[in-house]
Amino acid sequence: MSDETTVAPPDGAPGQAPSQRRIGRNTAIFAIATGASRIVGLAREVIAAGFFGNSGAYSAFNLASQIPNLMSNLFAQAALSAAFVPVFTELLQQGKKREAFRLASTLFWIILIALGALSAVLILAAGVIMPLFTGTLSAADTTLTVGLTRVLFPVVLLLGLTGLLVGILQSFDEFSIAAIAPAVWNVVIVVLLVTLRPSFHGGQQLYAYAIAWLAATVVQMLMVASALRRIDFRLQFTIDWRDPRVKQVFVLMLPVTIGLGIINLDQLLNSTFGALVSPHAPAAINQAFRIYLLPQGMFSVAVATVLFPTLSRMAAVRDPANMRRAVGTGMRQINLLLIPAAALMIALPTPIVRLVYQHKVFTAADTHRVSIALFWFAFSLPFAGLNLLLTRTFFAVRRPWIPTRLAAVNMVVDIIVSIALYKPLGIAGLVIGTAVANVVMTALQIQRLRVGLNGRLEGGQTLMITVRIAVASAVMAALGWIVWKALNDLVGTSLIGQLISVGFAISLAGFVYVRLVLALRIPEARQIEQMVMERLGRAR
Repeated sequence: MSDETTVAPPDGAPGQAPSQRRIGRNTAIFAIATGASRIVGLAREVIAAGFFGNSGAYSAFNLASQIPNLMSNLFAQAALSAAFVPVFTELLQQGKKREAFRLASTLFWIILIALGALSAVLILAAGVIMPLFTGTLSAADTTLTVGLTRVLFPVVLLLGLTGLLVGILQSFDEFSIAAIAPAVWNVVIVVLLVTLRPSFHGGQQLYAYAIAWLAATVVQMLMVASALRRIDFRLQFTIDWRDPRVKQVFVLMLPVTIGLGIINLDQLLNSTFGALVSPHAPAAINQAFRIYLLPQGMFSVAVATVLFPTLSRMAAVRDPANMRRAVGTGMRQINLLLIPAAALMIALPTPIVRLVYQHKVFTAADTHRVSIALFWFAFSLPFAGLNLLLTRTFFAVRRPWIPTRLAAVNMVVDIIVSIALYKPLGIAGLVIGTAVANVVMTALQIQRLRVGLNGRLEGGQTLMITVRIAVASAVMAALGWIVWKALNDLVGTSLIGQLISVGFAISLAGFVYVRLVLALRIPEARQIEQMVMERLGRAR
């Protein structure tokens, strides 16, 4: 099958793999929508940081929110989608749309029953589970962690159902609503936080935040569910236990669950060890992570999400040559976008954090802690993006145990480095552990995937282009720092001054980077330029 075969028609009838143009357009749409979501999410974090700073109570909330998020990835959202999409897509490829929809309906009710029961058990057991992770937090903050966790645990069920519905949409190349819904989720949280916070006092104000998260998750699920009308999906009130594909999904889901769970344990590990460093460290690491997620979500998540159904179709018809080409292109796209983002974070961590967070009760000391975490997170950014794409590739070919085993190695590396460095280096040691583990994971996945796809992932071309990208990124970052320093000395550190110095430095650096990658004849940059020019031409 060539890259130019036809795509599934708009009405959702099963079709062939989408063209490169359609993939590029979907990636751009998903990146823009996800970027909007990350920006609103960062605004949410700025508002929350202004209300709560790096307090122990805010660290309690971060711990309370990470446990349900971890559980939802273990048993629901990402794991279920990764196991479900290849099976569901294969049925569509075979023209068995009715069977595919029956499978989806069966899984919906199974998830509702199983995760509903799990959520109830976790709510009851929160008083035993959560104190295991609170480290140096005070008794009052530990109690707060338990209470917040009980409010947030229903999110596990809601995200599980949402993950299944998103998987259905993505199998039909419907990405827009699923990408926009998180932005709405963040907006709902901000509105409810501002509205409800005055009803609580002291550390109890974090309950307003938790209630807002829960309500926003309900809204997100309803938005995704409403988009199913585009593909004429109707939920059937049936559970077909005899369908062998139900077992197939859960067999695939087991290693995916373990693998994603290990990967997602990284954030919990950072927070847990962070609580041993200081009461402020978990919140500081989380706040840096939120900035880190902005480029990661805009670019690597977009590329991996859009390519996943396409890779699943290629795997269904056993087309390793096109899979190698698609993965190679995806890797270069991720490097093109994430290496410069990482370079800017390395060059300007303090100015970025100060501009984003240092308002109201968020102090210069808080900025210093978050800047340390952001600086070291930057080194892992491109590798985390590549890992996401490579892991999805293994899922597409239904070899989920491979990234699961590699993720276990990744976690061991992270734990060893974190334990070795958290005492002498504090926050920096924990994030260095994350960066080293991501590098190791990327190398292992590339090596294993080359064997599995019977050939190189266009390695020579990717290496050559990545070197050019790195050179352009280094020039861009140096220019950005020089411009920021000159302007900062002139306009100072007021909010307006920071907007001028940081905003102009990043904008000019970004413009220079675009010119450099085009001058260096990087094909992926040319593809983006061509798509943008075509869009502008149509607009005229």
